[in-house]
Amino acid sequence: MTLQALTEAGSMWVHIAPLSTEDLEYLRRHFRFHPLDLEDLTSKTEHPKLDVYEDYFFTVMHFPVYNTTHRFSAPCELHCFVGTNYVVTVHDGRLKPVDDLFAECQRNPALRQDVLGKGAGRLFYVILDRLVDYIFPMLGRVGGEISEIEEELFSANMGEMITRIAYLRRDIITLRGILQPQKMVISHLEETRFPFLPAEMRAYFGDILDGFTRALDLVQNYHEVIQSLSDTSMALTSYRINEVMRILTIISVILLPLSLIAGIYGMNIALPLAGSPWAFAIILGLMALVAGVMLAFFRRRGWL
Repeated sequence: MTLQALTEAGSMWVHIAPLSTEDLEYLRRHFRFHPLDLEDLTSKTEHPKLDVYEDYFFTVMHFPVYNTTHRFSAPCELHCFVGTNYVVTVHDGRLKPVDDLFAECQRNPALRQDVLGKGAGRLFYVILDRLVDYIFPMLGRVGGEISEIEEELFSANMGEMITRIAYLRRDIITLRGILQPQKMVISHLEETRFPFLPAEMRAYFGDILDGFTRALDLVQNYHEVIQSLSDTSMALTSYRINEVMRILTIISVILLPLSLIAGIYGMNIALPLAGSPWAFAIILGLMALVAGVMLAFFRRRGWL
């Protein structure tokens, strides 16, 4: 059983990370939550949503957690039950800001009074605020990587650069996919009037919405920049491939008449200069002359 609880001034925070069978049974016995909401706690792929009841609301939200092994941000679900005097948070153990906030409230009575002592709505706001603040350092890392790519794009190994851009582009697309639905959930929180929460909570939810909006604007900007960098890298790669193909084509064209001359003089028939001791040198000189004329022609046309 991983359930932990804090109480202060009549408000309670029940924190579960990760959920166990015993924790689920505890919630069934001590709270009047809808069975479908409790069933959602065990789902691995629940979509973000907000379910409102007479005396509480249940929300499922996703927040990004960076996976250093696979080099992209994966969504982590946070389930919250918010009532008149309680907040229940459930996640799989990867949301470090929630765990850190709970531990800080355990250690610091002043912080516990500030976070829990002003009601469940205030507690829920502080949790979301910590999670939104947690997003911006992740976006800062993305911005830093974009800056590095911009500086090294014309000097680094192009194969490695394309790989870096692909990983970063996937991370940005994932972040946008995680954050966009959360903005809609917070919008519903701001627009809904909850009789069991103070009316001023709408302003606090508006502040959270502003945070998500700023984060999404940053992600959208990063997406446009990384798309431009991807296009630039592909253009540079195509240019370098074309340069290699141009040089190889010129070499092939120069070798074509030389191969013809060598093939003709390799025939077992009487040919001019066949009896001359200088035949080999003359033929090599002829080949060099042909190659020189062709190179001069190519340079005159601007192909070299």
